[in-house]
Amino acid sequence: MKKLHILAASAAAIALAAPSVPAFADPAPQAQSSQQAQSSQQTRPAKRRFGDWGIDLTARDTAVAPGDSFFDYVNGGWFKTAEIAPDQPIAGVGLDLFNLTQDQLRAVVEDSARNPSSESARKVGALYASFMDEARLEQLDAAPLKPDLDRIRAVSTRADMARLMGRTTGDFGSSFFNFAIGPDAKGANIYITGLSIGGMGLPDRDYYLADGFKPQRDAYRAYLGRTLALIGWPNAEASADAILALETKIAEARWTQVQQRDPNAMYKPMSLASIKALAPGFDWDSWLEGVGAPAAGDMIVAEDSAVPKVAAIFAAASLDDLKAWEAVHVVDQAAPYLSKRYVDSKFAFSKALTGQQQLRPRWQRGVTLVDSRLGEVLGQEYVRRHFPASSKAMMEDMVAGLQQAMRRRILGAHWMSEPTRKEALEKLARQRVKVGYPNKWRDYSDLSLDPADLYGNIKAAGIFQTRYQFGRIGKPVDRDEWLMTPQTVNAYFNPVANEIVFPAAMLQPPMFDPTGDSAVNYGAIGAVIGHEISHGFDDQGRQFDEKGVLRDWWAPADAARFNAEAGRLAAQYDGYEAIPGVKVNGKLTLGENIGDQGGVKLALDAWHASLKGKKARVLDGYTGDQRFFLAWAQGWRNKLRPEILQMIVVSDPHSPVRFRVDGTLRNIDEWYTAFAVKPGHKLYLKPEDRVRVW
Repeated sequence: MKKLHILAASAAAIALAAPSVPAFADPAPQAQSSQQAQSSQQTRPAKRRFGDWGIDLTARDTAVAPGDSFFDYVNGGWFKTAEIAPDQPIAGVGLDLFNLTQDQLRAVVEDSARNPSSESARKVGALYASFMDEARLEQLDAAPLKPDLDRIRAVSTRADMARLMGRTTGDFGSSFFNFAIGPDAKGANIYITGLSIGGMGLPDRDYYLADGFKPQRDAYRAYLGRTLALIGWPNAEASADAILALETKIAEARWTQVQQRDPNAMYKPMSLASIKALAPGFDWDSWLEGVGAPAAGDMIVAEDSAVPKVAAIFAAASLDDLKAWEAVHVVDQAAPYLSKRYVDSKFAFSKALTGQQQLRPRWQRGVTLVDSRLGEVLGQEYVRRHFPASSKAMMEDMVAGLQQAMRRRILGAHWMSEPTRKEALEKLARQRVKVGYPNKWRDYSDLSLDPADLYGNIKAAGIFQTRYQFGRIGKPVDRDEWLMTPQTVNAYFNPVANEIVFPAAMLQPPMFDPTGDSAVNYGAIGAVIGHEISHGFDDQGRQFDEKGVLRDWWAPADAARFNAEAGRLAAQYDGYEAIPGVKVNGKLTLGENIGDQGGVKLALDAWHASLKGKKARVLDGYTGDQRFFLAWAQGWRNKLRPEILQMIVVSDPHSPVRFRVDGTLRNIDEWYTAFAVKPGHKLYLKPEDRVRVW
């Protein structure tokens, strides 16, 4: 379901994004945020499950030389035999960790449903019960949709249509333009409003425009017609054709993913009068009336050159086509909360996007829903049960060690002039660290939920979130807020806050084991920490200063040298074939590839420093450095359906997992030494050809 988005141009968190939580047909997670987490009753983390010291040696393919494909050497045996479950689009370490967390959350949710010992637990139980009551949903069938569809049918003017699109902010439905709330990226420590482009039902513009996505387009076209027929819309098939044509025009107007990676280009402050003059084809006053936000000053406009084109598409479309378009998107977003025929229809389309053959069990979808709407309610209990204070302390020590490693790298960057180095060191010194869970928790007391009204609950949650966001406009930025819940299997760097964040759920084996081998911990979670630290100094993150302000603090010569080396890395990845005939986009994935390379280097440096001059143990014949690199590769042990891999290649700023392993390590000198990689090995690069951004 579409929700208010943090400003894409100014506050998009750069996440690790392990491919572990695909939920394209299910409710999508959403970040929320008041009291200190309890630790006295916390349980120990899950027992180690990967070999005797943290690495599953049975997953290897020892017939492959490490220097030919380290991904296959570490994971190839598993990869050959692993089967992707029919209700999942992937298999692997990331999904295993996600599923473990889902089991942990299920216990919290079902305990709350059985024994609502507090008002927060009652809300959890009510939302979960409303989702699990399939008999009632079958009885209601399409009835919950009627008021929303009646509003669409009643539209008689373009002003009405623009007003209705605005009303979809925080509700079922969609709009050609999205209203956003986020921190101002260029100075003021306040929340401001932003304008971005919506309007597309497929994941990316390439799905409409590229020949390789014709099967997905065909499936989408069939879904559009099927959806309109389900609600008895007149001329369903002709309307479906019109909707696809309309969205294709929007896709043609949109910026590419690479263009959207430029934070300065995506930051265009404009007054309402200026927006009206730029894009007169859209009724902005009626749209903002529908949004219902309090009066605000300038808006930050993203994809500014596309805005007048999309407004003109709105102006040229027939009112009947616009109404059909809106109806389709209302039903699409409501489908997971309706009767089986709507759920099945949406899932039939999602198969084309994900390759997933079966719906996940209903309890999993229910837990995902509760997590997306009451995330920090679940988070408090999740942390109490599964995240000991000792793990938090260990992580904070590791982070400090990796930040010191980054400091040494900045000091040793001989290509950097002293003024730029001084600013870089100041940015690193002021980088905030958040581990495990928020210092204060989100207050949900104003949210009312009914165990007998799922559709109403989703709307109530949307209204609650919208009011929360609107209440922040013009107010100081909350630096304690998290953009992920503690139970999220991921991590992120937030450039406008200059902060790195590591949720508790990420801190479980095999990523982190407080009783495990230190080399493995540093190769796994240590490299994740380094990855997020490095994001502050990648091609995007480096454009934000120590306060999170988007400004140019680099000496021109330093920036030129940085960009030249980063360009070499982009060129390397441009050469990797992800699927037959389709290569990785080095410019799209550049920031994440810099993060991966920096993460491994920083973690290795920090691990060596942690030994304090002592020699690392040898375990099962593997040296400490070898175990470190094995852990990095094991962390990316995943197998993806072709449809997901295709989606990643065109729209994801992260490289496919194979290249996150092999593409990263072939630039790390210590890896060559650890595994005796020589000329003639497929991954071998001459020392002068190895890229060293940091």
